[in-house]
Amino acid sequence: MRTLKALLAAAVILAVPMSQVSAETKKIFAVTFNLCDPVCEGFEAEIEESGIDAEIVWRDYELDKSRLPGLVAEARKLEADLILTNGTNATLGIVGTFDDVGNDVFISEIPVVFTNVANPFSAGIAEDFDHSGRSNVTGTFNRPDESLNIKVIETYDDSFDTLGLLYNSNEANSAIKHDELVELSRSMGFRLVAVEMSKDGARPDLDDLPTALDHLKEEGVRWIYLGSSSFLQTDAFTRGAVERGMAVVSPYEHLVRRNDALISVAAHLEDVGRLAAQQALRILRDGESPGDLPIVRAADFAIVVNMDVARELNRMPPFAFLQIADTVHD
Repeated sequence: MRTLKALLAAAVILAVPMSQVSAETKKIFAVTFNLCDPVCEGFEAEIEESGIDAEIVWRDYELDKSRLPGLVAEARKLEADLILTNGTNATLGIVGTFDDVGNDVFISEIPVVFTNVANPFSAGIAEDFDHSGRSNVTGTFNRPDESLNIKVIETYDDSFDTLGLLYNSNEANSAIKHDELVELSRSMGFRLVAVEMSKDGARPDLDDLPTALDHLKEEGVRWIYLGSSSFLQTDAFTRGAVERGMAVVSPYEHLVRRNDALISVAAHLEDVGRLAAQQALRILRDGESPGDLPIVRAADFAIVVNMDVARELNRMPPFAFLQIADTVHD
C-alpha cells in the first residue's frame, strides 16, 4: 500500500488503476478533505497492520459540496467494496439523511463507514448508538458531551460567564452545534454570543473573519468555542482570537498542538481513524453487515493546553487544572 503521506506530498490524490488490483483486493473509496490528517493516517495504519489485501483510493472533495455527487458516481464506477467518509458534509453527500434512503443520488448499496461526524444523530445519518438504522451504514463517534467543554472552561476560569461562537449554516455539523449550545446556555446558565458566518447559505469568506472576531470582543467575549467547523480550522481563526485577547476551546487537538487554540478536549484523531478502520475490517474481513454494527464511541478524551498561548493571554491554568491536562510548548 502507498502511504497517505506520499499521496499528500504529490499535491493531488490519485487512484491506483483498478486494472492493477487483483480480484481479491478490497477496494476502499475514502472521501475526505484536506484536514484529514491524522484521522486518515490512523485509518490507513490500522488497515495495513491488519494484513488484509486492500487498496485505499483517497478523494479530497476540497470542502466543495458540489463535488460530492461526482464522487458518488465514481465510487459506483470503481465498484468499491466500502466507502469511508470523513466529516459531516462528506457523509451527508454520500449517504444523505434518512429521508434520502432509496434515492439513487446517494449510496445505499455499498457499505459506508463514517467518522469525524460531530453529531450523526441530529444530522439524520444514524438512529442511535446501537445501530444506524440503515442497512449499509455504520461509523464512529468521537465527541464528548458538549457540557464537558463548558465544565472544563469553568474549571480553568471561575469567572467564566460568556461564550463566543462563530458558526456556519453551510456546514450541517456547525449549525447543529450552534443549536446544542443555545440549549446548553439555558441549562448551564452562561451567555452565548453567536455570529453566523455564512451568508444566504453560501460558503463563508475568510475575509469576514476579522469583523466577526471584533464583534465577539466588543461583546465582552473572553472564551470562544470552535463548535464544529472545517472552515474555522485555520490559523487565521485561532491567531486572530488570541490577538484580540480571546481564548479558543477546540474539539480538535491539532489546533492546540499546531495552531493557537488554548485548550482542546478531544479524542486523539489517529485513534479515531483506527476505530473507523476496525469498523471497516468487521465488514470487509469478517463479513458483518454495517446495519448490524453499533456506532463505536471513542472511550478516551484528553485535555491539552497550549502554554505559550496561555502566557500570551496572561491566563495561566490553575495548578489543579494542570494535574488533569497535557501541556504543549513551542
